[in-house]
Amino acid sequence: MTRMTTLEVSRNDIARTRVTERDAPTLKDGEILVKIDQFALTANNITYGVVGEKIGYWKFFPAEEGWGVIPVWGFADVVQSHCADVPVGDRLYGYFPMGSHLVMTPTKVKDERLLDGAAHRADLPPVYNSYARPKAEAHYDAGMDNERMLLFPLHATSYCLYDFLADNKWFGAKQVIIVSASSKTAIGLAMALGDDDSAPDAVALTSPGNLGAVSKLHLYSSAHAYNDIGSLDASVPSVIVDMSGNGTTLSELHRRLGDNMLYCSNVGVTHYAENEMGPDFIRERSAMFFAPGHIQKRAAEWGPGVFEKKAFMFWRDAAIRSRSWLKFETALGMKGLEAAYRKILKGESTPDRGVIVEM
Repeated sequence: MTRMTTLEVSRNDIARTRVTERDAPTLKDGEILVKIDQFALTANNITYGVVGEKIGYWKFFPAEEGWGVIPVWGFADVVQSHCADVPVGDRLYGYFPMGSHLVMTPTKVKDERLLDGAAHRADLPPVYNSYARPKAEAHYDAGMDNERMLLFPLHATSYCLYDFLADNKWFGAKQVIIVSASSKTAIGLAMALGDDDSAPDAVALTSPGNLGAVSKLHLYSSAHAYNDIGSLDASVPSVIVDMSGNGTTLSELHRRLGDNMLYCSNVGVTHYAENEMGPDFIRERSAMFFAPGHIQKRAAEWGPGVFEKKAFMFWRDAAIRSRSWLKFETALGMKGLEAAYRKILKGESTPDRGVIVEM
């Protein structure tokens, strides 16, 4: 009997974790069982946990009342199959639980892609229910698996943000201030802005400890520390893209810019414990950014798959460029996963490192 192991977190306090084990269920007709091979772990996964209730991330991999399973991006192999279109030995890339196995119900199976048609996922964003079948991809490069797990989900959001800002004519801004500029989603956005001659300057706001590393990337026109917000030029009309969720920092930044704070896009919550907004936070010019919503908008405007192709081309180029500074670390098994999760939760990960968990 196959045993399924999962790392769960408390919905009320994502610093509380537990490891659960159970027998894999007997498969029904049309179902498959996949063994999760490896996945990336980033601050983006912390965001999934923080907004799990609000946006619905807890619904993908249901757990007992009060507990949740944070989703991750990775690879898995089919080890049992009651689905004629998906044989044992097939390999999938996509959205998985932090654990060892997942029961799936493949639907709309094509050579290069399938959907998980499990009933509880039917109303969730399609981008998260779609899985690639790498063995059938014409240009699949196994040498980029680590970058695909770590960077593709983040850089897809980076490209969404760039496209959203461009579609809104930069909200009239002359600079884009990126908060938590050391995050890989932020770095991807800075790359996209830098590739567009019509885009405003990208300005970095980061921790004092990461200031040097961010400056060395040469992606930002200037870099500033959180404790030196006064060095930012407040006379320049600005858009803020916030990856941190740090309410104190955002409130101070909004106060500093005043009328020149044209729009604030709230993306992530790397500083999850400090995400209550301060008294000077300008709510009427701020909004949460939800990448799947933007992808669905573009699908309606451009047709199915067009946005994904643009984002994929951007990710592949950005990933290759990132090899000059990005190094990968490996966490082994559930113990390694728990240790890596706690490290990222505490904000102890560095910009030039990426964690790959091998189950």
